[in-house]
Amino acid sequence: MRTYDFTPLWRSTIGFDRLFDLAETAQRMGEDNYPPYNIERLGEDRYQISLAVAGFSTDEISVTAEQNTVTIEGRKADKAQREYLYQGISARPFKRQFSLADHVQVKSASFEDGLLRIELFREVPEAMKPRRIAINGVAPSNVQQIEARAA
Repeated sequence: MRTYDFTPLWRSTIGFDRLFDLAETAQRMGEDNYPPYNIERLGEDRYQISLAVAGFSTDEISVTAEQNTVTIEGRKADKAQREYLYQGISARPFKRQFSLADHVQVKSASFEDGLLRIELFREVPEAMKPRRIAINGVAPSNVQQIEARAA
């Protein structure tokens, strides 16, 4: 696995701390692919995370949205022990975190057919949106009008 040294960037950039932290976190994370998931773009400002959580019920899964992070945790309730000859459906506890960009909010979560779907929406505040600035038609002060006759 490759590792990157961000030291030169730390010396010459200001305000990119979160970006470097995300890159370093991604490097440290293992290759744990459980539970499998998809990230989809549904529109310009709409996203969806789908997690395959077969064997879990809604009361065994929690979704927590914090300031730029959404965390999904699953833990099976201790039930009667069973004797499996083969167990291919994993029911181990999991914790999966997704980092969200600024102004991305969790809109809703639904559970259907073994898939947990989390809807995300980017809502940029009105003050942050681009706006057109009107240009006033005032004549510059250094230009003089020579004649003002109608043609």
